[in-house]
Amino acid sequence: MTIATPTEKAYYTPEEYLELEKNSPTKNEYFNGEIIPKAGGTTNHNQIAGNFYRAFPLSINNRDYYTYINDVKLWIEDCGIYTYPDLMIIEDQPAYQSDNTTVVTNPKVIVEVLSDSTKNYDHTDKFRAYRSLASFQEYILISQSSYYLEQFSKQNNEEWLFKSIEGENNILSLTTIDFSIPLGNLYQRIVFANG
Repeated sequence: MTIATPTEKAYYTPEEYLELEKNSPTKNEYFNGEIIPKAGGTTNHNQIAGNFYRAFPLSINNRDYYTYINDVKLWIEDCGIYTYPDLMIIEDQPAYQSDNTTVVTNPKVIVEVLSDSTKNYDHTDKFRAYRSLASFQEYILISQSSYYLEQFSKQNNEEWLFKSIEGENNILSLTTIDFSIPLGNLYQRIVFANG
């Protein structure tokens, strides 16, 4: 079977995208009919996401959580987007798009490790799309070049509270789940480029 490349056609239906993605040797995201190749990550990017994933427990205070990293797609119906968040945390059970167990729809927490090529998008249009999900309560944006992250927490009045956390000795404490991780652990084995 020949795999269509994103430039072969101007518009794809969601069904066409999902079929192409099954056989694609690389990851692609879907934005309202357009298929966009997903850029590869650095070793720092991968290590930070992995450190968070390994530290997060399966159960907290008798609540079950599912944590997915990199390979599980998120469908954002209101925006017509399929995307691959770096990490998603789902409370209780994952909700799938129809019977497709490769696509979830109900993350409570989304974590993105920032890259130079995507950091503006992660802060703006992607965050706006994520906010259309009823389940979405917390957004963590992690720098891969220094001990720094940004935390956005949904409030009862639909506003989002922003907090920045900086320095190896500080701690990220989620506001929607009883979980904390020291930045020293989050950035374990990370080698920052010399400025």
